Amino acid sequence: MTGSGPAAVHPVGEHALLVELADPAEVTALYGWLRERQAAGELPAVEEIVPAAGTVLLDGVADVAALTRELRAARPDPAAAVRGPLVEVPTVYDGADLPEVARLWGVSPEAAVRIHTEPEYVVAFCGFAPGFGYLTGLPARYEVPRRATPRSSVPAGSVALAGPYTGVYPHPSPGGWQLLGRTGLPLWDATRTPPALLAPGTRVRFTPARETTA
Repeated sequence: MTGSGPAAVHPVGEHALLVELADPAEVTALYGWLRERQAAGELPAVEEIVPAAGTVLLDGVADVAALTRELRAARPDPAAAVRGPLVEVPTVYDGADLPEVARLWGVSPEAAVRIHTEPEYVVAFCGFAPGFGYLTGLPARYEVPRRATPRSSVPAGSVALAGPYTGVYPHPSPGGWQLLGRTGLPLWDATRTPPALLAPGTRVRFTPARETTA
């Protein structure tokens, strides 16, 4: 491993630790490394690992001191390939904000679709609503601002952009992200394990579709 290591490791109560990192790429790298160590039985016992934009929370830690030593010695490589499962998201690119996103990028709407479907994305963390994943992978030059006025209702399955992230709305909800298109994939199912289709660490490819796939 060649990363710079955690910026700080903080105890949270008696059985949890919070790791602060410099950017989402380091969060993704540490999360992947922890899950691999956990699967191999090489990590001190921990019940839950929860990534966020700049932190990783480890809860239900059996030996806080041992895990703190592990985390302070960890050097995950942010450039290492993510080994999570790959989910293909068929998307109808007819979103209300596609022309505006294309204008911001200085390209045609057709070219904007090609730009958005080219990368392989990674779910960095979940938040905002159950099953809403924050996906990284779009180059920084394509970051776009949120809408000045959020919509009061965004349909479930809407594929959208805000800042450095792509997201897919799992439920109808208010939202201020730029809408590119829509998918029929069920993003959240309480009977599934895990319930979120786009759980942290999942790799994602968006593919153009004429009709959404239920």
